[in-house]
Amino acid sequence: MRQKKLKKNSFFTFLTLATTTALLIIAVGKITANFINNLPSIKQLEDYTPNLSTKIYDKDNNLIAELFTERRIFIPINKIPVNLQNAFIAIEDNNFFKHWGISVKGIMRAFSRILLKMKLAEGGSTITQQLAKTIFLTCEKTLIRKIKEAFLTIQLEKNYSKHEILQFYINQIYFGSGAYGVQAAARIYFNKNAQDLNLAECATLAAIPKSPNYYNPFKNKEASLARRNLVLSRMRKLGYITKEQEEEARLTALPAKENALKENMGHYFLEFLRVALEPKYGTNALFKGGLSIYTTIDMQAQAAAEKTIGEALANFDKNKSGVFEKAKQEPVKVQGALIAIDPKNGAIRAMVGGRNFKESQFNRAIQAKRQPGSSFKPIVYLAAIEAGFTPATVLNDKPMVFVRKGNSWDLVSRDITTLETIAETASEKDLINTNKIWAPINYNKKYRGPVTLRTALALSINICAVEIIMHITPAKVIQVARNLGITTPLANSFSLALGSSDVTLQEMVSAFATFASGGIKTTPYIITKVTDRNGKILEQNIPQQKEVLSPQDCFIITNMLKGVVEKGSGGYAKNLRRPCAGKTGTTNDSSDAWFIGYTPQLAAGVWIGYDDRSISLGEKATGGAIACPVWTQFMKGALDGKPVLDFSQPENIEWVLIDPSTGLLALSKTSEAFLEAFIKGTAPTRYCNQVAPDYKVQDLSTEEGF
Repeated sequence: MRQKKLKKNSFFTFLTLATTTALLIIAVGKITANFINNLPSIKQLEDYTPNLSTKIYDKDNNLIAELFTERRIFIPINKIPVNLQNAFIAIEDNNFFKHWGISVKGIMRAFSRILLKMKLAEGGSTITQQLAKTIFLTCEKTLIRKIKEAFLTIQLEKNYSKHEILQFYINQIYFGSGAYGVQAAARIYFNKNAQDLNLAECATLAAIPKSPNYYNPFKNKEASLARRNLVLSRMRKLGYITKEQEEEARLTALPAKENALKENMGHYFLEFLRVALEPKYGTNALFKGGLSIYTTIDMQAQAAAEKTIGEALANFDKNKSGVFEKAKQEPVKVQGALIAIDPKNGAIRAMVGGRNFKESQFNRAIQAKRQPGSSFKPIVYLAAIEAGFTPATVLNDKPMVFVRKGNSWDLVSRDITTLETIAETASEKDLINTNKIWAPINYNKKYRGPVTLRTALALSINICAVEIIMHITPAKVIQVARNLGITTPLANSFSLALGSSDVTLQEMVSAFATFASGGIKTTPYIITKVTDRNGKILEQNIPQQKEVLSPQDCFIITNMLKGVVEKGSGGYAKNLRRPCAGKTGTTNDSSDAWFIGYTPQLAAGVWIGYDDRSISLGEKATGGAIACPVWTQFMKGALDGKPVLDFSQPENIEWVLIDPSTGLLALSKTSEAFLEAFIKGTAPTRYCNQVAPDYKVQDLSTEEGF
């Protein structure tokens, strides 16, 4: 009986165990199935597109910068050197082509470390496991993550060839110094493409991923060298290289400094690109999509711009420091901006928006609106040329006194003593204090009497500019400015002639570029083409051009602006030693200093001032004194190696010998006579000896329209 009962109990025990085991197996199976189902789909790798950096090129298609979250350039396995493939296999996974994704020996080593240290440790990871972790998982050190990694590894091995896995791996891993993938690493460490790496370079790169910061040759030369030599040693032991090749490679020095783009230049134009493209393509595409952006930037000109602006502003601060100390004020850094445009097509060749992008991202070349001062006068003079004035037209450089009546100004005197007289009465003092009297003055408070249009522009005489705008009206000047591409609001007043309305540096340079181009206005642009990662063109820009001036009027104004350099306020620009034209500008209290100028190949503008307009640059800090030298030094660097060209002369231009004192035809014996350019049919017809002794200049202020 007892024996039967024992057998019965044993049977039930067995049945219970069997049932429990079966249920446990089923449960484990379901859990495992559920676990597997919740793993990332291996099919993601088929559509997997790694984050690729966006590459930015200059006008000559040279790579100059990258935008990225991970700096990476994907290359196929056939462009990855065999030495590099073997180096990774030797140091990371020497049984790569033999195992099925997981190394049993590696797992045993990892578990022994866990038992010894009582915590999860890294180890036992094959190249396939590392790829699975990098693409699909996080770097957390948990048992669950390791199990997921194992399942994904098996699936990778099942679905992809060893060479495909190796290709993904070498393009995916991090090499330090911001480089993801071997192509980016090759450029950063050796300034070459991956396919051109030699054996020592391949071993150096293969040594880095184990600990990118520690084995970085720029940061830890000794550790990097030791691990590189270890890679070479393992390659020899596995038969990938000979002993002689190993010894030769060991003698190769490590890279000493970073060769890749550090983007030390062009911060302002790169930000200009980002602002223009990010709304159009989105942040992900711009920083991860592998776009190629082809720009108009000339790196020779850009380098010259940044060097010149940086040095000039630093020197200015050094010289101005004593002024702040004397006034017991905290020193303020002066700011500056420069932009250069190709007059033939409107392409922006250089852009500097300030002295330090990290300190201020405000782009003063594009965004800042400041009074241009006398640099605006060429637009006034161009309007005069279009209205029938000639370079020999004589103006009257005598003081002007205006009184406001309603919304307009009436000229009441051309004698400065008039202002002194009316100021003696209280009522007239009230007029002065309430801005109801205006008396424009010349920079040096000197008045020359009769002067030609050419002389007035060369010497930047304020009175003459006001006289012109009174005759042709501010509305005419505004229309000419609009034709030249200036879009900011302009005051419909006589003070516009003195540059009282705010404009941007880009607008001014673009306007002067139209003079250089012979009357063809081109909308400034910086992007020529954008392509996606596969080379498909997403956008392509061509110059947007419009003829707004006659070539003859442009030549006349250019010839007059050459006089500003040859005998006027822009004299420093003669040091450029090539034909050029330009105009200085200085605002009230010297808060802004400008020089805008051009050659046949390049138009450029320089602005210098303080962001706080209440701070003066100094009594003698004029556009000619501080902006013109910067412009000249920049143009020297930007045009170095370029041919020396003069401005081409259009049809219907004639040259006539002019007497500078009367603006009439000169005799051969006339003192200081010079050749002046005129549109045919507009030159004077009388000789200077035909003028009566009591000859007086025509006073334009008496003509209708004032």
